[in-house]
Amino acid sequence: MLGKTRRIVAAAVLVMATLLFVDFTGAAGDRFWWLAKIQLLPAFLAANFAIVAALLVLTLIFGRLYCSAVCPLGIFQDVVWRIGRGKKRMHKMSYSPEMKWLRYGVFALFAAALLFGAGAFVALLAPYSSYGRIAEELFAPVWRLANNALAAGSELFGNYLFSYEQVWTGGGAVFAAAIASFALIVALAYKKGRLYCNSLCPVGTLLGFFSRYSIFRPVINLEKCNGCGVCARNCKSSCINSKEHKIDLSRCVACFDCIDNCRQGAITYSFRRAKPAGRAADKSAPKGRGAEAQNSASALEAKPAERREEGRSARFRGEAGVSRGRIRGGAPSSGARRGFFALFAALFANSLKAQVMKLDGGLAELKKRELPRRAVPVLPPGSVSAEHMAARCTACQLCVSSCPTGALAASSELSTFMQPHFTFERGHCRIDCVKCSQVCPTGAILKIDVEDKASIQAGRAVWIAANCVVNVDKLQCDNCYRHCPAGAIHMVLQNPKDPKSLKIPAINEERCIGCGACEHLCPARPFTAIYVEGNKIQRRI
Repeated sequence: MLGKTRRIVAAAVLVMATLLFVDFTGAAGDRFWWLAKIQLLPAFLAANFAIVAALLVLTLIFGRLYCSAVCPLGIFQDVVWRIGRGKKRMHKMSYSPEMKWLRYGVFALFAAALLFGAGAFVALLAPYSSYGRIAEELFAPVWRLANNALAAGSELFGNYLFSYEQVWTGGGAVFAAAIASFALIVALAYKKGRLYCNSLCPVGTLLGFFSRYSIFRPVINLEKCNGCGVCARNCKSSCINSKEHKIDLSRCVACFDCIDNCRQGAITYSFRRAKPAGRAADKSAPKGRGAEAQNSASALEAKPAERREEGRSARFRGEAGVSRGRIRGGAPSSGARRGFFALFAALFANSLKAQVMKLDGGLAELKKRELPRRAVPVLPPGSVSAEHMAARCTACQLCVSSCPTGALAASSELSTFMQPHFTFERGHCRIDCVKCSQVCPTGAILKIDVEDKASIQAGRAVWIAANCVVNVDKLQCDNCYRHCPAGAIHMVLQNPKDPKSLKIPAINEERCIGCGACEHLCPARPFTAIYVEGNKIQRRI
């Protein structure tokens, strides 16, 4: 019952955490924003010590339930591990001693990086950030492609309920980091269960210290245990020493799988005892095994033929059941399979076609746009400064995935690796949107409202005359003027002495808030004629 309850809660948490990153409608962020706030490292960086204390107390009472039911990366590893065990050749686990040198060495490096502001190292190891990076860079594009395939399929039947969404990844180093994290975590979880949690994860190491002294813990009853080792072979943390009847509580993630798999009912989740139940204190009994347990083992060894015969019968019944299921269900015809794959290919092709639509509706080819080189990156309103961002941001990319216009992206620069900044390539920062400040779990982006945002200057626009359509093509263009939400751009005569001359933009820096609408909508290519330069310290106007 404990294991089933834990798995239901963990499944719900994993679904909600994934939707936070992949849902482009914003509905998940409105409902599940609290899930990011209760993660240990983000709560610590946000100085939310009530949540930190609650998680530590939870660990002291019940063990590492956080790792098995709250942390999305830990739950994701459990999913991968179960997929590995679902194969015909099951991965049997075995007890392995704690690798203290690796575990505490990585934790010391992580603490030093956190103290001295090495954000890239923190982002690579923080568990919530790692899952966010994987979900944003790998899961979200697949989710959007599936949406576009659904939109293409519904169009075939004259239904236009679904709309196409842009599909993108961070590209470059950010995408490579997501791929590397995904490959490492999946490879370790598939073969070794929770090895990443118990050797590399700094949060797991910290909670492992507290779980050593947990009040409730799995306890082995020596009077019932027959030493079969089933618990150790099914322990994803490799922390059960069945020979010595010991459990390394610092690595146990309280998944309760050992309780569910023990046929003798010898493992219970109970209040801490000074000594294990049974006759472990009896010095006349062999070390690590009670007299009754030894008799049970001898009885089992006395009937090997019966056990083998019973196993063969059970295996035969299972194979027969599977065969009957296949006969009843039947196999789909090859023609049906070809039709299904043809339909899927058509939908996928249409979904990809939506990604190459031009800004003018697909009637003309547009030159590829080059991003400007900014002396200071443009940070989300409420970030205060680059120093504030570096001190608190764990690069979980929740703000990036929550941005409705796609204006935020993860940085590829080493000093600000994977931290958010504006590119204005896909959109601009809407003046009525404060999503990023609402979902940020660490306080790297301070919470602001719409009124505050209208008065925060994250950057200021800069006009480059040599790139402007007015000067290059001798055509009138006032795109930046018409779309500036702050009214910071107005048009003036190119030649003040000639009233018939074309007009060019003039920027009022005191009114500009750095939203990037002018840069995003500027038609000049490959370099825009107007771009936003970030402020070192955001100020109110």
